[in-house]
Amino acid sequence: MLIVMHHTATDEQVQAITDAVKAMGLTPQPIPGSERTAIGVLGNQGYVDDTSIRDMPGVREIIHVSKPYKLVSRDFHPESSVVEAGGVKFGDGHPPVVIAGPCSVESEAQMMAAAPLVKDAGARMLRGGAFKPRTGPHSFQGLGVEGLKYLRRAGDSVGLPVITEVMRIEQLEIVCKYADVLQIGARNMQNFDLLKEAGKTMHPVLLKRGMSATIEEFLSAAEYLLAEGNPRVILCERGIRTFERTTRNTLDLTVVPLIREMSHLPIIVDPSHATGRRNLVTPMAKAALVVGAHGIMVEVHPDPDRALCDGAQSLSGNDFTQLMNDLRKLQELFGGTL
Repeated sequence: MLIVMHHTATDEQVQAITDAVKAMGLTPQPIPGSERTAIGVLGNQGYVDDTSIRDMPGVREIIHVSKPYKLVSRDFHPESSVVEAGGVKFGDGHPPVVIAGPCSVESEAQMMAAAPLVKDAGARMLRGGAFKPRTGPHSFQGLGVEGLKYLRRAGDSVGLPVITEVMRIEQLEIVCKYADVLQIGARNMQNFDLLKEAGKTMHPVLLKRGMSATIEEFLSAAEYLLAEGNPRVILCERGIRTFERTTRNTLDLTVVPLIREMSHLPIIVDPSHATGRRNLVTPMAKAALVVGAHGIMVEVHPDPDRALCDGAQSLSGNDFTQLMNDLRKLQELFGGTL
């Protein structure tokens, strides 16, 4: 439920509504805005009887929100959110952010080679996986904490913030120490215990859509993070599993304008994991920006053919430079900058 106050409502009237919601055994969530003050009501398991509140002084209207996600919804938060991480801003009114780097941190030398490649081409954040969730147990699983250190050194060497995946609750503290953004991958999108603990850190989180998740499930997963008090959440579409096997996944670009309509959170697209094919990354990255993504995440490797993970979908330094040049031209058509 959302209680919308008159623009002339006094602080005392807002407080009276807050107290009334608490008396009902529910949690009030004040939502100040430039055009209205509202109070979200959380904690209800079903319909809330608004009889005792409807006619209280200062109340303009009451909106019953049936969605399982509330804090993520534009009903509760009409204005678009901007998330800042490591000095980089994701959201409306800011240039699309390009995150780039290897799928996995393989060595310090590899990361030190990758960092200037992506920085010089125009990327604004460096990616690299230290803990890798792989389909098979015999595949390269990442370097762990040593990989985190390599990633941080590489980012610092070129002045880029860094993002890496966290897989388990016990990894949160160490990943927060080294990374500017926590990535929660597709396989962990509904790891609700991990989401709750990540929400408590107040660290920026990039949440990837699960491989078979509906949009409602995706936004409900984000709700877990915001419900713990962390508003610094960036959503990421990375393709979903369908019957089609020609590509690694099916990139659902309809999710970008839909989520921009349904939620205030920024959303980016990962065309590398979505397609699994190097030759498709560039056209789908362009398409992502055309439909309104706030950024893209691209896998770039100094020597893709020798990559220990996802080499087939990784761009070389030259490929990435060409992609960035193409994206700049595309942005000029839209009157923006990259």
